[in-house]
Amino acid sequence: MSVDLKALIERAETWPEAARDELASIAEQIESELQTSEYFASADELNVIDAAMASLDRGEQATDEEIRTAFARFRQ
Repeated sequence: MSVDLKALIERAETWPEAARDELASIAEQIESELQTSEYFASADELNVIDAAMASLDRGEQATDEEIRTAFARFRQ
């Protein structure tokens, strides 16, 4: 994918403030990831992890058949 980054930034300057803030946040995250080998999960990712762990704590888990089905779907 070839993107004219300079043109995109110029267009982004006309975006609403919330959209510009989101773009800046994403760019800072990318820059941070490029500068370090450590990975820091986002708040959304941490919420998903917490929900999954709570589900396991309640004894909820996939059956062997559900796991086989999931792996088969991912391999396609």
